[in-house]
Amino acid sequence: MIIIIGLVILIAAVVAGLAGVLTNSGSGHALTHPFAVFGYHVTGSTGTLFLYGIVVGALALLGLSLLLAGARRTSRRGREARRGLTESRRETAAVSQDRDDLLDQRETVRAATTGTPGDGPAASDVPADAGQLAEK
Repeated sequence: MIIIIGLVILIAAVVAGLAGVLTNSGSGHALTHPFAVFGYHVTGSTGTLFLYGIVVGALALLGLSLLLAGARRTSRRGREARRGLTESRRETAAVSQDRDDLLDQRETVRAATTGTPGDGPAASDVPADAGQLAEK
């Protein structure tokens, strides 16, 4: 819907611009005062001057749209980066909680096996074939 409204406004602006240029041409609409831009002397009719104004306005609109598109893109990238950081922090917290739970479970098993918490060799300190050596 917004695209259709924008297209109608654009067509109306083009029609108004063409009407302004075509109706202000000829010797009856000649520029009476000298007019210069960046050292270039504009001669001709007021319609020609109006056409130059339309071109300059279109270029300004193009530049503004590029500026806003770049700002929108930068904003979107920043928002995605913040979202990724938040998600990463959530995942880190979940993994840390799982690690703490596993450490608590290991301490509980160790306390039940040895009778005192934190005493005795850790499971990683006991060789894998220690049980077989004790049986011999």
